[in-house]
Amino acid sequence: MAAINKRYDFVLYFDVVDGNPNGDPDAGNLPRIDAETGMGLVTDVCLKRKVRNYVQIIKNSNRPYDIFIKEKGVLNLLIKEAHEDAKVKAKEKGEKTESARQWMCRNYYDIRTFGAVLTTGENAGQVRGPVQLTFARSVEPIVTLEHSITRMAVTTEAEAEKQGGDNRTMGRKYTVPYGLYFTHGFISAHLASQTGFSVEDLDLFWRSLLEMFEHDRSAARGMMSTRHLIIFEHQTALGTKPAHELFGRVTHRRTNTGPARTFSDYEIMLDGKPLRELRKVVKVD
Repeated sequence: MAAINKRYDFVLYFDVVDGNPNGDPDAGNLPRIDAETGMGLVTDVCLKRKVRNYVQIIKNSNRPYDIFIKEKGVLNLLIKEAHEDAKVKAKEKGEKTESARQWMCRNYYDIRTFGAVLTTGENAGQVRGPVQLTFARSVEPIVTLEHSITRMAVTTEAEAEKQGGDNRTMGRKYTVPYGLYFTHGFISAHLASQTGFSVEDLDLFWRSLLEMFEHDRSAARGMMSTRHLIIFEHQTALGTKPAHELFGRVTHRRTNTGPARTFSDYEIMLDGKPLRELRKVVKVD
C-alpha cells in the first residue's frame, strides 16, 4: 500500500442532542467547558477513540488494521510481540528498535495514523502520527443540565434494610440540550511516508469520521451525528496555503434568534455559500 503524497487539512462539524459528548472525570463527569467563554469542549483523545472503535468494528481487529490502544489492552505485551517477530529478532542489536517500530506501524492502524509512544516496555521507539486533531469547540456557549435519576434497586442487603424495603438508588445525569461542535484536523504526507499511512488508510479515516457516531450509541451521549466534513486537498506534500487561511473559508451562522435545539438552527457556509454536502472536498491550488 502506497503512502499518501498530498497534504490535507479538514474541518469536522458534529452535534449532540440531549447528551454528554465528553464528560470530565475530574468534574463529576460534567460536560467539558471553557470556563471563561462557556463554550463546550470535546478532546482530541475522545474523537480518536471513536475512530479507533469504528475501525475495530469494521476490520474485526484483523491486521494490518488492528488497534494498539484498545479496551483492556496490555501495551507492553504487544510491543514485546514485535520484538519476538522472527525478522525483528534476526536484526543486529542497533537495528532492532527501528525494525520493531516499523512492525508496529505495519500491523496497527492507530499507530500509523495517530502515532504512539512505544518505549514503555521493550523499546520500539516513538511514532509521530500523520493525522492530528484539535479539541472540538462548540460554536456557541452550551447549557449544562443536571437531572436526578432513580434506580429501583440497591446493591446490598444493608441498603435495603436501611430503606425499609423501598430499594431506591438516586443518581445524577448531565446533558447538553443541544450543541454544535467543530474540530480542525491536519494530515502530513511527510509523516505518512514514515509510518506507511496509505491511501486506503486515508479512505478508511474519512469514512470513520462520517460514520463513527452511528456505532457509538449510548444513553449518556444522547443523539450525536456528523453534520459536515470539509476536506482541503493540497496538490503537493508540502501544500501551498496555511491551514488557518483555509479554515477561515468555513463559517457558520444562526438561522433564528431563540435557543438552538436542532441543527436547522444553524447554517454552515463555505466561501460564504451554504454548504449542503455531508462531505465536501476542496482542491487547493
